[in-house]
Amino acid sequence: MKQGKRPTKRQKMEIKENGLNMENWLVERDVPSMMVIIHRVSGKTRTIRR
Repeated sequence: MKQGKRPTKRQKMEIKENGLNMENWLVERDVPSMMVIIHRVSGKTRTIRR
């Protein structure tokens, strides 16, 4: 599994729009069609489609 990076302001807004707390998530992969995020504590991944 790749290491997550801190989200940018735009990414934080997208995470918040999906009903998640932006402070608990790191960005693993960000491509035009989707963003894969990792939970800081549990390590679970989630995919946000655009």
